[in-house]
Amino acid sequence: MRKCEDVIVYRDERFYAAFPSVVCRPDGELLVAFRRAPERRAFGAPGCTHCDPNSYLVLVRSRDLGRSWSPEPEPIYAHPCGGSQDPCMLQLDDGSLLLSSYAWMLLPEEGVARALGPTHAAYGWHFTFLGGYLLRSFDAGRTWEGPILPPEIEGSARQFPGVALPAMNRGAMVQAHDGRLYWAVAVAPEQAPQQTRLELLVSETFGEEWTHAGRIAADERVVFNETSLVETAAGDLVGFVRTDRYGDHGVVVRSRDRGHTWEPWRDMGVVGHPYHGLRLPDGRVFLVYGYRHEPYGIRARLLDPECTDFGGPELVLRADGGNGDLGYPWACLAPDGRVLVVYYFNQDDGTRHIAGSFVQIE
Repeated sequence: MRKCEDVIVYRDERFYAAFPSVVCRPDGELLVAFRRAPERRAFGAPGCTHCDPNSYLVLVRSRDLGRSWSPEPEPIYAHPCGGSQDPCMLQLDDGSLLLSSYAWMLLPEEGVARALGPTHAAYGWHFTFLGGYLLRSFDAGRTWEGPILPPEIEGSARQFPGVALPAMNRGAMVQAHDGRLYWAVAVAPEQAPQQTRLELLVSETFGEEWTHAGRIAADERVVFNETSLVETAAGDLVGFVRTDRYGDHGVVVRSRDRGHTWEPWRDMGVVGHPYHGLRLPDGRVFLVYGYRHEPYGIRARLLDPECTDFGGPELVLRADGGNGDLGYPWACLAPDGRVLVVYYFNQDDGTRHIAGSFVQIE
């Protein structure tokens, strides 16, 4: 595999753009969704933050194989109670689009004092987590229905009594060949909110309703969170998992029976986060991930069809990032046969923007 070229998908000095996902529509149109928020450093903020009360979801389009993109993003959704994050799109086999996201609410000082546990702090602001939600589009992303609220996983930690936390995660769910949707969600347990684990949700209704199908992985030391799933050529469900307290190594989880049971997690030996896996037409899996160490950038590996060998050559897509505030790549197969990888990026600590790289795989 080799990198062909880099492109700018969206950049506007007024906005912090981050956390993209990309799909290729059946007619060849490329859609990139991302989260946009004000560039608050222009108003005296000391730095950039991933939580913002004015963050919302937008998308841009390309009808010429990614050579040009719509200059003004189309709105997807603005959460009525807080800032939205990480729109994760999936092209469903009925032609519709499903998107998952989650949100944070800005708290007044009185709310911070009454919270049951520590709130999330960012440059003087304090936020509480609102949980996840989903949106669905039947017209190629021009309008969206929802929000659809997934179930709360029993035993999830709550910050305020009586306020439910619908399940969430950042990462790709997968529609398997049985037509069902499989989604690895991150759960913060009441007893140890920082020790997040992974649970499985399954939908037989294109994301309209979800069933909790059991636990994927938990550990007393290692923290599991952002996870992307693929279905292998043999029908296994494989998840590429971002970790904490594990030296920035990703781990892999696997189910050979449609999520009824999961094998013990194992170290991929790949440094980076988070991960996205794209199954190619020949069955191999293209794995892409952010690299938040010097030299900062984006990297990828080509895996065997069953995702058992992670020791192959690493392709460096970008090594010119300004610092570690970049990454979150997502890949799709473009109509010309190349792979398009989109991610958020900065150079010299400049305004964060959405960029992409095209990769040719032989």
